Amino acid sequence: MREVSTDVTSVQYAVLLVLEQRPGVSQRELGDELDLDRSTIAELAARMVRNGLVERISDPQDKRRNTLFLTTTGRELLAELKPRVGNVERVLTQQLSATERDTLRQLIDRLLIPLEP
Repeated sequence: MREVSTDVTSVQYAVLLVLEQRPGVSQRELGDELDLDRSTIAELAARMVRNGLVERISDPQDKRRNTLFLTTTGRELLAELKPRVGNVERVLTQQLSATERDTLRQLIDRLLIPLEP
């Protein structure tokens, strides 16, 4: 991830992507999505809140549930990082045909999908 950013880790980037796609997701759901335990996701969320990238809001119906949203700064950072990630992906896969790149992406996506019980 150093080629993309020296300040944002790959896990933080993944958090930004999830929150862009699922604003208001709970910390628990985010942890499940990224396969991180409760203490890790709580620490990660707290750090990203301190850095102004994420806003944490208590669910009005369940005060034990914290929901997460991207801040304007978080959205701007994600918009800045996405093209860099795309460039790295292009460099890493430049020796592959378009079909091979599609197949690789499909296989990676399958690996990242949580197993259904």
